[in-house]
Amino acid sequence: QVQLLESGGGLVQAGGSLRLSCAASGRTFTGYAMGWFRQAPGKERECVTAMSGSGKPYYADSVKGRFTISRDNAKNTVFLEMNNVKPEDTAVYYCAARRFASYSTRAPLYDYWGQGTQVTVSS
Repeated sequence: QVQLLESGGGLVQAGGSLRLSCAASGRTFTGYAMGWFRQAPGKERECVTAMSGSGKPYYADSVKGRFTISRDNAKNTVFLEMNNVKPEDTAVYYCAARRFASYSTRAPLYDYWGQGTQVTVSS
């Protein structure tokens, strides 16, 4: 059974940093596109960052220069480094995997999802 398990969420002050991890199990995700999405209360799920199977990244304008996506294929793990966080970054963050090498910013095009991890940024 394929599973994605996020960890690393929590409470952080504005301007601080947080590192999220997404560990995949059940199959290798080498070559798959991976994405990090977030959903705040009352808002739609949005793509924060994604990475193609070949390592090409995408960043939403709202996080460009502050967030970094990376992956360790040997460990079947994807990371989201969050720096200089802002209160508007508060949301549940989800890891997702797509059975294609090309990334997408559209949530319905992802095949596997984690359960989410809460990130709360205090001002």
